[in-house]
Amino acid sequence: MNVVAQAFAGLAAFTHVLVFVWEALLFRRPSVHQGIFRVAGEDVPAVLLWSFGVGFYNLFLASGTVLGLVLVNTGDEAVGRALVFYTCGFMALSGVVLFAADRMALGRPRGAGLSGAAGQLGPPLVVFATAFL
Repeated sequence: MNVVAQAFAGLAAFTHVLVFVWEALLFRRPSVHQGIFRVAGEDVPAVLLWSFGVGFYNLFLASGTVLGLVLVNTGDEAVGRALVFYTCGFMALSGVVLFAADRMALGRPRGAGLSGAAGQLGPPLVVFATAFL
């Protein structure tokens, strides 16, 4: 696995750890739930369980990618590549779902979720493009 693919896999993992912190640990802060996710303060109790669970989903994806990168660089390249490609594939498909949700205007106006979809989809696509070209 080349250095560009590894760097973008690391970026994808970092992004998912950051989103974990926002969703699972800091979601009650107005700067997070309103500023980042555009969730009104009165709606926070209704979505807190969702936010907490999705935050950990992001952490688990990131940890799989990090473990894969460690394995790639410590001698078990085949297993490491498989783990990185699996988790990055999962991330990319989740980005497609976020894009579809944005197009359907689920929970916010159409177009408001494009940056989240791009952040979820972009780095894993670069991983695949650079790894297989």
